Parts: sequence; C-alpha cells; structure tokens
Amino acid sequence: MTAYVEAVSELRPKMRRAIIMVQDLVMVLVAVALSLILSQSRLSFDAFSLGGLACWALIVLVAHLLFRSSGLYNTVWRFASTPDFFNILKGCGSLTVVLYLASLAFRFFLQPVSGLNERQFIVFFLVSFTIISAPRLYYRFLRDGASWRILRRAPGDAPVKQALFIGRLGEADLIVRFTRAAQPAEYAIAGIMATEADAPLGTQIQGVPVVALRPRLVEVLEDYVKGTENLDLLIFGNGVEREIEDYAELVRVARHSGIAVVQFSGLSELGQGGKLVLDAVEMETIMRRSAVATDTTRIGAFVGGKRVLVTGGAGSIGRVLVKRALELGAEAVLVADNSEFGIFQLDQLIDDKDRDRLTSRIVDVTDRPHMMRLVSEFKPAILFHAAALKHVPLLEENWEAAIETNVFGTLACAEVAAECGVPQFLLISSDKAVDPTSVLGVTKRAAEQIVSSLHETQAAPSPLHAGAANGHQAGAHHAHHLGAHRPGTKFIAVRFGNVFGSNGSVATIFQAQIEAGGPVTITDRRMTRYFMTVAEAVDLVIMSAADAEQRQGRDDYAIYMLDMGKPVPILEVAETMIRMAGKSPYTDIPIRFTGIRPGEKLHETLHGENEEVVKLDIAKIFGLRSDVVQWPRIEAALPALVAAMHNRDKAAALAILAGLNLAPEDIGARGQAVPKTAGQIG
Repeated sequence: MTAYVEAVSELRPKMRRAIIMVQDLVMVLVAVALSLILSQSRLSFDAFSLGGLACWALIVLVAHLLFRSSGLYNTVWRFASTPDFFNILKGCGSLTVVLYLASLAFRFFLQPVSGLNERQFIVFFLVSFTIISAPRLYYRFLRDGASWRILRRAPGDAPVKQALFIGRLGEADLIVRFTRAAQPAEYAIAGIMATEADAPLGTQIQGVPVVALRPRLVEVLEDYVKGTENLDLLIFGNGVEREIEDYAELVRVARHSGIAVVQFSGLSELGQGGKLVLDAVEMETIMRRSAVATDTTRIGAFVGGKRVLVTGGAGSIGRVLVKRALELGAEAVLVADNSEFGIFQLDQLIDDKDRDRLTSRIVDVTDRPHMMRLVSEFKPAILFHAAALKHVPLLEENWEAAIETNVFGTLACAEVAAECGVPQFLLISSDKAVDPTSVLGVTKRAAEQIVSSLHETQAAPSPLHAGAANGHQAGAHHAHHLGAHRPGTKFIAVRFGNVFGSNGSVATIFQAQIEAGGPVTITDRRMTRYFMTVAEAVDLVIMSAADAEQRQGRDDYAIYMLDMGKPVPILEVAETMIRMAGKSPYTDIPIRFTGIRPGEKLHETLHGENEEVVKLDIAKIFGLRSDVVQWPRIEAALPALVAAMHNRDKAAALAILAGLNLAPEDIGARGQAVPKTAGQIG
C-alpha cells in the first residue's frame, strides 16, 4: 500500500487525478460486490450478462458524476482533511440514494429483482465510504499521523506547538527525542521533510513519519498548509540553507501562512538534560548565495593559538570576525573600536566561556600613539583592519572624516603593524574601490594602494619609510618617518561586496520600513548589488589570510577578491523581504523609487579592466594582479593631501587620492590627477 501511494504521489497532478478517479470507480464496484457478499444476497440475474455489465457501467457513470459534483476532486487527496471526508460522505450517500431509487423504479416498472433490498444498500453505503476514504486516510497517516498523538493532551496541559522538521534524518531523530523528553513539552514534531533525496518516504523516525523528500519540499509544504490548520512551527535543521535551493521559498510559504520559522542550531546543557536551541531565521540567511563548505580545519589551524587584533571589532563584520576567532581557538582577541555602545553590544554576544580571552579598547584607529601602545602590549599575530566609514551618501558631505579614517587610519594601523613586527596585516576592502565614483570608493581604493605598496615593499630588501597622519584632533597633519621595516609582516587586502544584514545595509533599512507598514524606498529599479552573508565573508577573509601566509614570490597576491556570485537586483531583495514578512509587494507594502543618491552606481564591479583575476585552488577566492603605486609616490602625496584637508579643498584632496590609482603617464606635470578623473569623483 505504501509503495502504491508513494508511486501515485510522484506523478504529475493531472495524471494523479485521473488515477484517483479510476481508483474511486473501482472501489465503487468492489463496494457493490462486498455489500452483496456481506449481506449474503443472491441476485436473480447473471452479473456478467450483457444486462449485468450494462448495469455496472451505469453505476460507474452515475458514481463519477456524483463524486465530481460533491467536490471530491477539488482538493489534493493525499492531504485530505475533515471537509474532504465530508465530501466523500456526501458522494457515497448520494450514490446510495440514487441506486436505491433506481432499483425501486426498476422493480416497479419492469420486473422484480430478488436478493436486493434495503439491507444491501445500507451495507453498500458503509463499505463504499470506508474503502474510498481508506487511501486518503492512509496517506494522511503517513504524512502526519504523529500529530494525532500530539493532540491527545490531558485537560490542563500546556499547549504544545505542532511542528514540521526539514533536515537530515539523523538530526530529526535527535530533535524528536529531545522534544518528547522536555518537561514541560513545548514542541512536538508532526512530520519530517527529509533533505536526503534517497530517504524512504512513509517510514517513521520514532513514530514520526517522513512526509516529503527533495526536490518536492515546497509543493508538499504548500499542500500541507492548505489542509492543516494546526501547524504552528517550521523547524529547519542546522545548515539546511546550504543544502537546498528552495530554502527561501519554504520560508516564504510558511510565513505567508502564519507559521513561525526557526532553525535548529544545537543543544544547550541545562542540569541533567538539554534544551533545543532554536534561532530565528533572519533575512541574512534567507538571501544566502550558493555556499561552499568552509575548510574549518585550515582556518582553525591558522587562527588557533594565535593572538588576534580586530580594528572596528564592534562593527558588523568585525563583530563576526571576533566571534569566529574565538570559536576557532584564538589564544586571545583584542577589539579596537571607537564606539562605546558597539563594544557593549559585542560583549553581550560573547559566551561566558570566551570572555576571559576577549579584551576591548575604545580607541580611534587614527590615534597612532594609542594604537602603537595597544599593539606593542598585546603583540598580535594577525591584525584584521575592519575599521572604516562606509555610508556612501553620508561620506559625500563628510569627506574629511572619510579620508581621516579610511586613508590615514589604514596608514596608521599599517605603520604600527610594521613597526611592531605583526606577522600579518589584512585590510577589509570593498567593491566600491573599483573604478570609484564616490568618496567612499576613492578612499577605500587609496587604502588598497597603501596596503599593496607595503606588500611590495615588504617583499623587497630595502628599508621602508612610511608617512602617517598625526595630530588629527587639532586638524593638522604632518609626515612621519618610520625606521627600518622588520621582516615578516605580510600586508594583504580582501575585496568583496555588500554584507547582507550589516549596519545600515538595505536589509536593515527595508526591514524597518516593512515593520512600519511601508513604503519601502529604492533609489532605482535597475540597481543591482553583490551580496554575501557576513558569516561566509568572514570565513573567506580568514581563509585568504591563511593562504597568503604560505605564498611567496610571483604567486604572492596583495589583493584577494571573494566570489560574490551574481549581482542581485535591489528591487528583488525588497520584494523578497516583503513576501517573507507575509505581505504582498505593492498591495500590502508599497515600493517607492527615490532616485540615485550622490556617489552611487547602478551596478558595482569586483575588479577593474586593468586587473587580472587569478583562479586559486580555494573555492570562492581569487587572487588579483593590479597596478601597484610605489611607496615613494604615496609618501610624496601625503603632505599635499594633508594640506588639501587643512584648506578644506575637497576637489584637490580627491584628485590627489585619485592620482594614486593612475599610472604615472596619467598624472599631470604638477602631480595632480587629470581633471576628468577628479570630476568623476567630486
């Protein structure tokens, strides 16, 4: 029976419906035969004569018409609910009455038929209803038979949330066991939707049926929510978002139906037992790209046992870098950030077992003496420089702050790393640095050039002389010369696009707008961006650092680029988020287009035309070969940049920075960038 039901459920809807109709008509004929046998009736005519066959054909035709008119085929039989069984009752009752009236008319107008009376029709009704309902009831049992046991609660018991689990069978076994052992019970698993394509449909895990397999998870869930009003929760297994392509659609279907969605992330120990840890499913996870499993062994070996310093450690990326370093077994982690509230928030996210390995300091990365003191005392093996200002329109007006933090802050931290002999310095860069048209872009590109130049200098035998910005509080800058560079410092930058869900990203803005009832505002319907989850970005950043540690000579790269997949339309992100909230775009939540803001591009790119992208033996990571500005040229540009900032000359400052991204032949006689480039940026 199970094999038959499974085979029918795999067919296309029209074919499945036709087979169900034929099945019901066969059941009607079987019910006629059984009713005669059970009532021990003997007909006075030959059942297989021409007249008998015509009688059976007429019964089949009448049954089909009555079943269709009763609405028996308007729903999916494998998810039959109470109204569907009432339709079966109505159809079988109507058929019994019609056949009984037909037999009376036949006996009255033509000839009496012995062996046929009211008793046979009562038996026929009971038998036909039973055997037509049985296949539907059986599949319902296979799908969520466990839910019947859930509903059997003693009076006064706390309500138990009924849940479907989507994930691996091994994890399902663990979750079912813990939900049943919990006192008081909070959740009960009614069915399992297995992500293994070869899992046996219809089998049970501790009495809970496997109700769906890939790739038909969405279809089954849609049918389930239509036929079941008692489902409260959809639980995803750990890491399911990386295993199935329909993850976002499953979340949408559930939320649109008012079903809460959570994700299993592990067990927390409580006394002698444990408790399921169920996390809310965030848009960061829903909008994930197709991800490759992280080589945890390699990045763990790289970070494990080392001292790690993260500037901007209270920001979106820095925060996850800090947590990941602790998870990977770093000996100690130092956070350097100028946001008191950000550091407070970070502290709330750290597990108690990791607090003794974490130190936080409120410091501005442009404060070179303070950074020197921190680094010389902490002695990190890795310095992740994530501190930056990065809001495109805001930095167009606050260009001095952008240059101060993104350029001179990077320079100060890089100098400190070099002077203190930090083995590795890694800059978190941005796709805005490619062919920059904004203040953010040009400052991040300048930061990349600083790191690239130091990377080249580090590989050369000659001593390094670096320029730094100092005295930023008083508004005056001067060049500072650094002594001989200690060998061993590896300078690299990692470039990638938008981090979904970071502070100030479209995700957080859209979420707030949706919660407020709209409208959701988008600058341009054509705008696209690259997106990556912060967790994936951080792992790939660490992997890039691990790779750079092993490279020397020609195969050494100053800039790494992360594979961001395909650019995503911002409009699609907004529409998806609205649907995830159980709303309809344009109907429930309006979308308004406001126009491109200063400094924004319609489309971002990850590398320039003059950059060579080199495929590495690491998934999702590329090396970049790019023009590198020699250090003397950077050092010579610093006094002019300091003077432009002192004079509040934005055009001159941006022209100087733009010049660091040009070949020598593109620079004018006086050392300024050609006007068209400055105009594009300013």
